[in-house]
Amino acid sequence: VQLQASGGGLVQAGGSLRLSCVASGLTFGFYVMGWFRRAPGKEREFVAGISRDGGDWNYADSVKGRFTISRDDVKNTAYLEMNSLKPADTAVYYCAAVRTQRVRRYGHQYDYWGQGTQVTVSS
Repeated sequence: VQLQASGGGLVQAGGSLRLSCVASGLTFGFYVMGWFRRAPGKEREFVAGISRDGGDWNYADSVKGRFTISRDDVKNTAYLEMNSLKPADTAVYYCAAVRTQRVRRYGHQYDYWGQGTQVTVSS
C-alpha cells in the first residue's frame, strides 16, 4: 500500500492550496481517508476525515469553514482544499487510510500513512 501526498508549498496568509493523496495497493472505496498535520515543535494533530462513501466528514475546530476534504474513488484520490490559510496552518501534512466505515480522529486508528507534504504560510 502506498499513499502519495502532494500539493504543498509556500503561500501567503489568506491564500489557498489543494493537497492530493493518491492511494495504490488497496481497494480505495473500503477506506476512510484522513488528513493530519505536524507543526514544528508540536504533536501530530487531526485535520479532517471523510467516510468511505464520502457522505460523512469530520474537521478539527481550527479548520472548520476553511478546509474541505473530498474524495474521488475513480482516481483513488483524497483531497484537502485549504482556503483562508493562516501562518498557524504551517505544518507537514500527512494523509492516512483505515479500512472502516466511520471517520476516525486519532492517528493510531489509521493503518497506512503517506510521506507528508510541507505547507508553509507566510504572514
